Amino acid sequence: MSSPDTFDLPITGMTCASCAGRVERALRKVPGVKNATVNLANERAHVEIGERIDPATLVAAVEKAGYGASLEQDSEAQQAEQLKRHDSERWHLILALVLALPLVVPMLLQPLGVHWMLPAWAQFLLATPVQFFLGARFYVAAFKAVRAKAGNMDLLVALGTSAGYGLSVYQWLVAPSGSMPHLYFEASAVVIALVLLGKYLESSAKRQTASAIRALEALRPERAIQVLDGQEKDVAISALKIGDVVLVKPGERFPVDGEVIEGRSHADEALISGESLPVAKQPGDKVTGGAINGEGRLLVRTLALGSETVLARIIRLVEDAQSAKAPIQKLVDKVSQVFVPVVVLLALTTLIGWWLAGASVEQALINAVAVLVIACPCALGLATPTAIMAGTGVAARHGILIKDAEALERAHEVTAVVFDKTGTLTSGTPRIAHLSALEGDDDTLLNLAGTLQQGSEHPLAKAVLDVCAERGLMLENVSDSHSLAGRGIAGSIKERALALGNRRLMEENGLSGGALNESAKRWEAEGRTLSWLIELSPERRVLGLFAFGDTLKPGAAQAIDQLAARHISSHLLTGDNRGSAKAVADALGIDDVHAEVLPADKAATVIALKKTNVVAMVGDGINDAPALAAADIGIAMGGGTDVAMHASGITLMRGDPRLIPAALEISRKTYGKIRQNLFWAFIYNLIGIPLAAFGLLNPVLAGAAMALSSVSVVSNALLLKTWKPDDAGDPS
Repeated sequence: MSSPDTFDLPITGMTCASCAGRVERALRKVPGVKNATVNLANERAHVEIGERIDPATLVAAVEKAGYGASLEQDSEAQQAEQLKRHDSERWHLILALVLALPLVVPMLLQPLGVHWMLPAWAQFLLATPVQFFLGARFYVAAFKAVRAKAGNMDLLVALGTSAGYGLSVYQWLVAPSGSMPHLYFEASAVVIALVLLGKYLESSAKRQTASAIRALEALRPERAIQVLDGQEKDVAISALKIGDVVLVKPGERFPVDGEVIEGRSHADEALISGESLPVAKQPGDKVTGGAINGEGRLLVRTLALGSETVLARIIRLVEDAQSAKAPIQKLVDKVSQVFVPVVVLLALTTLIGWWLAGASVEQALINAVAVLVIACPCALGLATPTAIMAGTGVAARHGILIKDAEALERAHEVTAVVFDKTGTLTSGTPRIAHLSALEGDDDTLLNLAGTLQQGSEHPLAKAVLDVCAERGLMLENVSDSHSLAGRGIAGSIKERALALGNRRLMEENGLSGGALNESAKRWEAEGRTLSWLIELSPERRVLGLFAFGDTLKPGAAQAIDQLAARHISSHLLTGDNRGSAKAVADALGIDDVHAEVLPADKAATVIALKKTNVVAMVGDGINDAPALAAADIGIAMGGGTDVAMHASGITLMRGDPRLIPAALEISRKTYGKIRQNLFWAFIYNLIGIPLAAFGLLNPVLAGAAMALSSVSVVSNALLLKTWKPDDAGDPS
């Protein structure tokens, strides 16, 4: 979304966080640009300007930095291009693995006593397309990094694999006829194949992140029924103006934020406000675009359109919150910037030093190449992705879907968990919490209410019918059953006219709660929704009262206890009323409660808590998406909305709250493996590079050491497969 003071530019050609940084620096150098930020999730640059400038200048600056940009805002075309690129990366990865596998097989057979090697010409034919066709992207990215006076992983890959490949070609060309020279084609090919795997996984994560915005945008209706001078006309949302009147039929989404001016109904706002029960709507009440109209026909006056609607603001909040960058990648990039020039300098020093010491040019070159081979970033490139793959794989088997590296990098540090209430700690389905009969017993009251509501799809009706079924009650026949919009339902049972609904329905018929008023006040204070069963004829009287409420999920209390045992505080953040929120918090032992909170305020509450904590947000609805994205780590409950899942780094595939502490635990263990792997990756270089420089490690041993470093980090990562969560329920 652009304004006269901002521009949004689609960017192409970026491969890593370093690329985003170079695009940002290029844009900030343009005169008149106040600030520029690049979001890798949706591959767009958001540029703030302080004075009028030609947008083409911004495009030119990006292109000069070596990347592509355009002023086109066609999101569908951009998504199609991203999908095409993703498919291309997948085929490149498959081809690289197919070509590298025959080169690796001889090395794998050696420990078994099988000494067999492909002819040099065959190795050359297999490795060359991997090096220069499939690996071309690394050369391009490395060139851009050098031109920008920076170092990155692409530059390390290009240098290391080129050294191994070049030495192999040299050894092959100078080898006596009939002999088998020492070749390193398999090292260069395997490194490129494995790094391509990492790039493909990164691309997959980026597409998943961007899909959160697409899922949110899909909720906005494209058309509305405008009412003008008594005539109904189907129009595009973009044709509406503030103050226009629209008709919303039962079951349709509200196309705009507005105010009801005619009609009565209920609105399902669970995805917007977090309210678990349908909310009654009558003239004067506000409605939110994206919510679903219930049983009544409503006329709504438009109060907000486009970027000013609640849903649009949620989209902006998610976009802003998703711009964070992975901390561990920043560290690796910083180390790479120092590591690359140091290794190149050491290789040159080795070459010159040995030559000045009287060694042959060939011996000096072999020692210099040994330095580059031992420094090939295979283990460094494998350290993070192998641990992530192992950790996410074992987590998925236990119902925890971890979608990106950033989730793992932050989740182990969490000190506070913020819970949404409905659908997270509670089932999200209303149940009868209390009932009280003035006439007859409880079963008689249930039988009348259930009979009256037969066939109704209303959530409260389903709650009554479920209890009737559980108690084996035989329901009678009902006649003249009809809905009372915004109030309840009415019908006749054996010549008795009955109605079931809210307090307004009871008062409209001149009745009062009488002896049930005390119970009604107490249950309302608990946040319960009340329904009164009344008889309209032959007598006019109150028969009984029902109180509906959400039920706690099994394992919710255990999850809070497990977090407390890890010294992690728990917070409740919900759009529900304060009484309902406090009842849940008291039952579970949660001390910090934020109730009746709107979506934008949810994100603000999380951001405020982040000042003193590392925060995990757990939710399941669209209304939770901004808070999920704003938190250090978002956790979406299984069975929730697609938007919540897309905006979260972790999704629980079962709605079991005990998986929340389990997710934090597998994050801690996985991040521990990442740190261990990075340590071993660097320790091999710290030990191996000096040995190679002093001629104590020939290229053959250097290649073996490099392979050993890779095996060690992979083996260490695979130890994660033995992890099991602590009593997190049945994974089936």
